[in-house]
Amino acid sequence: MGEGTLPEQIATRLRRDILRGLLPPGTPVKERDHAAELGVSRTPMREAIRMLAKEGLVQLRPARSPIVAKPSFEEVANNIEVMAALEVLSVRLACQRASDVEIDEIAEVADRMERDYDTFDRLDLFEVDMSFHRAIAQAANNPVLAETHAALLARLWRARYLSASRKRSRDRVLRQHADIVAALRARDAVAAQAHVQAHLDHLLVNIVDVFDADDTEYTPAVE
Repeated sequence: MGEGTLPEQIATRLRRDILRGLLPPGTPVKERDHAAELGVSRTPMREAIRMLAKEGLVQLRPARSPIVAKPSFEEVANNIEVMAALEVLSVRLACQRASDVEIDEIAEVADRMERDYDTFDRLDLFEVDMSFHRAIAQAANNPVLAETHAALLARLWRARYLSASRKRSRDRVLRQHADIVAALRARDAVAAQAHVQAHLDHLLVNIVDVFDADDTEYTPAVE
């Protein structure tokens, strides 16, 4: 099924089904049915569902099947606000602390995205994009920051995927990634932070569009 432990492999399969809309918000995630479909026991299925619940993709319910979560705009916006601050901090620290090898690894992710942008499945492309952001957080060499960023990124997985799917802007995204890499190589923290902020400025706007399309009531937050 893939890499990782069996629960991690199952969680990856369910996560991708959620992102693709095969399991839309409000859909019950029935342990027995999904376990039978994947040919696994209910124990790893239960653990996989717990993982997705920690990510905010699934909502647990007492004595009932969990359901695919649909967070409010306010919840998503609050998470984006904190995550954006962490990503700006991450790139500043990465300019100061990242090794040349770590920056090369970040650049390789950006190169891979540019190379395969037009041929990748949009979910594969999205996952490469998110690995770019994770690599920068890890290159900050602050384990607390990296762990907190990873948790927030997981909670925003579906919202960011829907945003990226609705607003695919090839040239802008690739240019911004290249600008971030160039600033990292130059160890220019001011420029790197400005490029990351510019990259993130589109995110909340795109999320608003997603909620508009879903006809969801919300009160937009101020960045």
